[in-house]
Order: sequence, then structure tokens, then C-alpha cells
Amino acid sequence: MADPYATLGVPRTASEKEIKSAYRKLAKELHPDTNKDNPAAADKFGKVTQAYDLLSDKDKRAQYDRGEIDGDGNPANPFAGMGGGGFGGGYGGGRGQQGGFRAEDFQGFGGGEADLGDIFEGLFGGGGARQRGGSPFGGGRRPPPPQKGADIAYRLRVPFTEAATRADQRITLADGKTIDLKLPAGVEDGTQMRLKGKGERGPGGNGDGLVTVSIDRHAYFERDGQDVRLDLPVSVSEAVKGAKIKVPTVDGPVMLTVKPGLSGGTVMRLKGRGFSTKSGGRGDQLVTLRITLPDDLSSLEEALGDWSDPGNPRASLGV
Repeated sequence: MADPYATLGVPRTASEKEIKSAYRKLAKELHPDTNKDNPAAADKFGKVTQAYDLLSDKDKRAQYDRGEIDGDGNPANPFAGMGGGGFGGGYGGGRGQQGGFRAEDFQGFGGGEADLGDIFEGLFGGGGARQRGGSPFGGGRRPPPPQKGADIAYRLRVPFTEAATRADQRITLADGKTIDLKLPAGVEDGTQMRLKGKGERGPGGNGDGLVTVSIDRHAYFERDGQDVRLDLPVSVSEAVKGAKIKVPTVDGPVMLTVKPGLSGGTVMRLKGRGFSTKSGGRGDQLVTLRITLPDDLSSLEEALGDWSDPGNPRASLGV
């Protein structure tokens, strides 16, 4: 029955964003797929997930803060602090009785025989429950609801380009069934998706499936926030004369116009060719030109002849 705030390492005043950030950090560190040789990490991952499930639910968090439920989400014990021996251990137990009350056991509380109903009212918070026909034990408190089944954690590996374009992903569940998932806007490595009712069965209904997204690296694309970066090799003649060049993007190849005389290191922007944003738009693709020399320099040397560049390309460096 651990404190979920302590489990996530956040204060009770933590915002939803702080709680989510703390959970993502711990989930990455403790996920079973990355700790196959560390069973303790898997146990901690389950506790961290349980703590996040409670604190990310506004109603459950409020109930926990008010002391109505414990760290496992179960109703707080209405008889806490009364001792394990029931009622007999507190009153009359020293007279050889094993539970139960006698009227004479309560004499002397006010000069005469006590009203057992009044005593019960004092113990359990007033006679309102009796008057309403409810139980005197807790004012008519209902028994705790049946528990839902446990959640099941899944890891979904997504190719880089499919994550950028939010292509539908197919996942196989623990019961052998497969479903297609739509990646959320703003998806990133470590994003979690909740599949309602796709967890283990329980008397109170099924638990949920918790899918953690893992985005694969790419051979030549690199993510920069919501943008995608690419180093594009161009030949000397293309840089000098200019050219129309086919450029790969996450959506497929496009034609890019390189103007004559562009230097190596120049960055060109392709609008809307990056990752999705949470607002529904998309980032850009940033193309950095990298001028490459041919493997055989003889033709280039012959073309240059005695010409040499009179400028100083290192002037900006102070040399």
C-alpha cells in the first residue's frame, strides 16, 4: 500500500504534467523489455504504472488525497484503529466474554445504565444511519466494488517514417488477437497509449492494455523536435551550376531546386515534411547541403587548369 506520490517521486502538489513526465522517465528506465535480466525492475515498473493510473485519474487522485482510498485504489478501512480483536477486545473482554456486550458492562458512564444505541452512535458517527434504516457500521457505507483485472503492458516498435506519417500500426494482444492502432498526434519515443478493456479479466471487469511506443532510428533521417534533418550530398558541378535534385523525405522523394553557387552547409527547408504536432500540424524537413568531391579528381583538375579561388573561405574564423 505504497504512497503513489512517493513511488513516482513527486510532491502532492505536482501538476498533471509533472506526474506524466515523472512516469515517462521511470517507465523508460524500468520497462521489462529493457531490463530482461532484472526481475526487480519489472516489479518496480508495475508499481510505477499502478501509481500513475491512480494519480492520472482526477477522481481517484482526489479520493486518495481525502483518505477515502488507499495507494492500491481500495476503499480505506472504516474500522482502522479499533484493534484486531473486534468489539469484545475493547469492552467486556476482560470479563471472560468472547465478543458481545452486556448492559451492565456499560454502567457507570453517566450514573445509570447506558443506552446501547447511544454508544453505537458515538462509535460510528451518529444515529442518522439508524433513523434512515441503514447500518450503524459506517452510516450505510457500501461494500467496496469488485476489483478490475490487471493491466497488461505492451511495447510497440514503430519504423521512423511510419511514426512521422502516423501510419496505422498492428499489434498482437496477449489473447492472440490483433488490432490496428492509430498513432496519436505528436507521437514520440515513450508515448503511451491506453487500450480500454484489453487487460486481464477480473470480477469488476477487464483491465486495460498499456502500449509504450518505441520509435526506431533511421539510416539517414534524424529527428529534431518535430522537424526531420537530412544531410544531402551534392556534387561540385551541382553546387556551382545549380540543379534540380531528387530528395528523400518521410513521405517519399520530392524534387528540390539547388540554386547556382550555394555553399556547403546551406540549409534548405521543406515545409510539412516532419513529424506531427499535438495541435494537428506537422514540422518541416531541414536539408543540409554537403558538397562532395568525385573519387577521380583528374577531370576536375584538368577543368580548373591554373585557376585558384582568390577568396579566403576561413576569413570568418579570423585566420
